[in-house]
Amino acid sequence: MLVLLLAVAPARAQTPAQLAQFLDRVPAGDIVPGATAYGPIRGDLPVAPAVKGNETLGWVFLTSDFVSTTGYSGKPIHTLVGVDGAAVVTGVRLVKHSEPIVLIGIPDSAIQAVTEKYAGLDLKAEAARGGSAHDLDIISGATVTIMVIDDSIVRAGLKVARLLGLGGLSPEAAASGPRKIIDQEQRETRDWTELTGDGSVRRLSLDIGQINAAFAAQGDAKAIARPEPGPETDTYIDMYAALADVPTIGLSLLGEADYANLRARLKDGEHALVVMGRGRYSFKGSGYVRGGIFDRIQLIQDDISVRFRDRQHARVGTIAAQGAPAFTEMDIFIIPADAGFDPAKDFRLQLLAQRAIGAIDKVFLTFDLGYRLPNSYLAVDPDAPGSQAETAVMAAVGADRQQTLWKRIWQDRTTDIAVLGVALAVLTGVFFFQMQVTRSERFTFWFRIAFLTFTLVWLGWTENAQLSVVNVLAFFSALTTEFSWDAFLMDPLVFLLWFSVAAALIFWGRGAYCGWLCPFGALQELTNRIAKVCRIPQFEVPWGLHERLWPIKYMIFLGLFGLSMYSLEAAEHYAEVEPFKTAIILKFQRAWPFVAFAVGLLLVGLFIERFYCRYLCPLGAALAIPARLRMFDWLKRYRECGNPCQRCAKECMVQAIHPEGNINPNECLNCLHCQVLYQHDQKCPVCIKKLAKRQRFEARAGSPKPEADWANAAERAPAK
Repeated sequence: MLVLLLAVAPARAQTPAQLAQFLDRVPAGDIVPGATAYGPIRGDLPVAPAVKGNETLGWVFLTSDFVSTTGYSGKPIHTLVGVDGAAVVTGVRLVKHSEPIVLIGIPDSAIQAVTEKYAGLDLKAEAARGGSAHDLDIISGATVTIMVIDDSIVRAGLKVARLLGLGGLSPEAAASGPRKIIDQEQRETRDWTELTGDGSVRRLSLDIGQINAAFAAQGDAKAIARPEPGPETDTYIDMYAALADVPTIGLSLLGEADYANLRARLKDGEHALVVMGRGRYSFKGSGYVRGGIFDRIQLIQDDISVRFRDRQHARVGTIAAQGAPAFTEMDIFIIPADAGFDPAKDFRLQLLAQRAIGAIDKVFLTFDLGYRLPNSYLAVDPDAPGSQAETAVMAAVGADRQQTLWKRIWQDRTTDIAVLGVALAVLTGVFFFQMQVTRSERFTFWFRIAFLTFTLVWLGWTENAQLSVVNVLAFFSALTTEFSWDAFLMDPLVFLLWFSVAAALIFWGRGAYCGWLCPFGALQELTNRIAKVCRIPQFEVPWGLHERLWPIKYMIFLGLFGLSMYSLEAAEHYAEVEPFKTAIILKFQRAWPFVAFAVGLLLVGLFIERFYCRYLCPLGAALAIPARLRMFDWLKRYRECGNPCQRCAKECMVQAIHPEGNINPNECLNCLHCQVLYQHDQKCPVCIKKLAKRQRFEARAGSPKPEADWANAAERAPAK
């Protein structure tokens, strides 16, 4: 099956856009009022006319076909947008997302309500003001998600309006004259006064009086009632920014050593922005986590915007420029090469200021720090054509845009990919040399505890690489529609896990993943180990009942699979029978019914080891079905296993060994404990007998022969 998919995928992955997949989900009249149907998608542009009879009332497009819409989850947020001939947004509908934060007490309807407010947005005004002609309406707890949606609607809308010539807009003409790049030959150093004086370093400064006045002008009564305390002249934030990859600026601010380290880190086409701040408000905040997004700042240039993840971030120890003030925050942010950023053009760093108006509610304002690199740092690009008139606005549209997105994600997560690769290599080595590894019961036990801890803490809670039956359902759904690898490549760790699982099914069955690489499985086993240390009683399910309970997970999987044939969204909803999202992805930060369900399963698991894995897990069932095709049987058994010896069956943590001694591969988690017992000369009766026999043989071989005894006695006898 894998060979077949690999063979056909390249041919099928050339789909230019995803608009066609979502048009049938929303009636044309909901996006463009008055429209009764969608016309055919244009061949040169992924937009569809919204028509009434023979009249075109507007155009509909998918934001992710035009701009990057990567959200907090690392996956695209798909939004349908309608725009009329006057370049005014007529309607917006969020059609698909994978944002886990939306599930933390925030109903999807709240996000939909925010997106629907974009109806009436005038893209002509947005073009005139660089995308900042509207107020940003943010929901507390979903800041990143809302900001990505807002950015994608505005940026994609401007692209579509310009490409279609709506409202008098047209593709921006390139600046006259040759293209300019950063002059790498200028390497003199300057002090702080010179850097700020010529605009090399730009500043945004707000005091308490200004921020209070801004929230008062916004008009929110709750925000006005909670002014920032302190004298009005106190500093709220004093923020500076500069392009650190410009040699003169970088050397002056960072010093020789740190600038050299920055240049070594930057890849071709990447740029670096250094941001410095002081005052009571942080431009970074403390809410971002590893793998997360800095939600308080973003870089905006024309129709592009750049949000920074922690992997694009590095702290600066000190500012080397003479006369520089003391800062509480000094950081470098990498601008990726595929962002389309041009250092020779104006851009702005947008700061999101927030004010708490309740326990979890907040109100937000944005402030801009404008930046233009002085011409003295620029030089003519010798490789550029004489004119930029052929600027390809659609270079980032369609499949190329999506492909660039997943490639960027993989490049940003190189370290994580390497760590997972090492872990998979180690686990593969353990499986291939399992007889040598399991000779030591102590080593096997502690290696397993350490690996499960790594799986839970790093793979699960840190990287959120928890596989789900939803992945299986989405894969089969993609096979029945227009298959593309792009959607599956958006999360490199999950993709690599699935690839390794596919290979492991041939060699070892489902136990390679379920027993070692499943974060929730690791959580169950580790909590059960703690329960055993605390002497919590363990219950063994009678074999007859056990046999009747384990098919439940297959029934759950088949039910979800059948439902996915009708509606993948409905199947994803009912897939909440998996507690993975609650316990691993969201770390129990969720509505109480979901938390109660997950905690309840873990509590039962304290008494019945791996209870959920045994009887309820649809993912385990989905993996067990193709695992029947495995080509090897690695687990060794004796003829005496099961009759008369039952030790392995009694000590198997999931009761995967039948009373007659054979191992059920559908239920086995490959914990290797039975292989420890297989070689244990104090627990396995067969090994005990072999050891006793060998000891008797060695005892006989070591005793002196009769002739030797007589000769020795003759030598010891006194002479007559």
